[in-house]
Amino acid sequence: MARKFFAALTQNPVSLVGTALAVAALTLIISLFIVQMLGFEGGPYLGILTFLVLPVFFVAGLLLIPIGIVRQRKKAARMAERGEAPPLFPVIDLNKDTTRKSVVIFMALTLLNIIVLAGATYKGVEVMDSNAFCGLACHSVMQPEHTAHQRSPHSRVHCVDCHIGPGADWFVKSKLDGAWQMVAVTLDIYPRPIETPLHDLRPARDTCEQCHWPTKFLGDKLKVETIYAEDEANTELRSARLMKIGGLQGRESSGIHWHVDPDIQIRYRSDESRMEIYDIEMTQADGTVKLFLAGETPADAGDWRVMDCVDCHNRPTHIYRPPGAEIDQLMAGGRIDTSLPFMKREGVRIIEEADYESHEEARIGITASLQSFYQENYPEVYAENAGAIMGAADALGDIYSWNVFPHMNVRWDTYPDHSGHPPVRARQDAPGCFRCHNRQHQTADGERISRSCDLCHTILAQEEEDSEILKVLNP
Repeated sequence: MARKFFAALTQNPVSLVGTALAVAALTLIISLFIVQMLGFEGGPYLGILTFLVLPVFFVAGLLLIPIGIVRQRKKAARMAERGEAPPLFPVIDLNKDTTRKSVVIFMALTLLNIIVLAGATYKGVEVMDSNAFCGLACHSVMQPEHTAHQRSPHSRVHCVDCHIGPGADWFVKSKLDGAWQMVAVTLDIYPRPIETPLHDLRPARDTCEQCHWPTKFLGDKLKVETIYAEDEANTELRSARLMKIGGLQGRESSGIHWHVDPDIQIRYRSDESRMEIYDIEMTQADGTVKLFLAGETPADAGDWRVMDCVDCHNRPTHIYRPPGAEIDQLMAGGRIDTSLPFMKREGVRIIEEADYESHEEARIGITASLQSFYQENYPEVYAENAGAIMGAADALGDIYSWNVFPHMNVRWDTYPDHSGHPPVRARQDAPGCFRCHNRQHQTADGERISRSCDLCHTILAQEEEDSEILKVLNP
């Protein structure tokens, strides 16, 4: 029987091709797995090849083997149509030693195939859930988000922890969505830039609150910011705010996190972008409901949405910063020399005026623009500080590469950030808190949503060069 089985694998071209394909794929899977176990870093594509692509060929080869055997037997049956036709399937007689050996070999090979496929499936899911797969497999599409993620407070959090979260139902849903995304990328029909907000995003209570605890009472948090004026001396200015984070935990809810008190529910209706808030409904702990309206609600207003973390923290990870904020940070960190005249002003101007097809072209153009400014206006500074100017130009090139992606039509002001309000130098001029706290929404009896600054923070110092309170705090 064993001889007949192995003969069947080689006597018809379909089974022969299937056998060769399965053996070759299995050999490559094992070899590449060993290579990765030895520490070779091949990037996301090596994992995709090993655990996603090659297993497909392995399974295809296994399927071709029985298909070829069945076709061969049908062909033999047709040839013997005038006589007694041979059986289409072998007779398994376990009383024969050769038959038992063949069955054992077949079962062993089947078990081996199951183990290989189970391992490849597990590793395939692991690869698809990795940050490298999310950010680099479709590099041109996700490059902006991947770059921003690497510089964010959540850089060590896996993409799937926020975009999928725990549970099988959302895992399956995400993979189905991913199948369409693969089609869109293949056919080049995806939007540029990627549209936000994501209306089918999983509720934040199922994702953000796996790590964060909004009801925990955090009290007040001191926030100190350093910026540089756009004057010749790049004057250092400092601000200090006491942020009233608040929370709950055994006391009356207060502060910014009052909005996510589990005993208080806030719902709203808005346009598709959630930039224009129409109606706001607040249900208090005692069941009292207040409805705040801002004029006549449009007929195409969306459905009611329950407010959660991402309604304020809509860019907690994929954060793009305007040129001024980036330059302030690099100046404060010492990477950009603050002694260079008008460095802050010129850096902002050069990046805001930049219009290039690629990051490489941008670096060349930014360097040329900065050198030209100092050559024409400060030749002595240029001669004495050429290294500092080149270092600043390199930093400006990084800022551009972190926040501008021409092929996706993305730049620092493409996506609004709602975790604040204008004027805030560290963010875009998006309305943020003022979408609701604008004194335009009111109840039927005239009660309005407050816009008082003291609700969320206390200003201790605002862009001061020599702040007395900062001397005392000495942060």
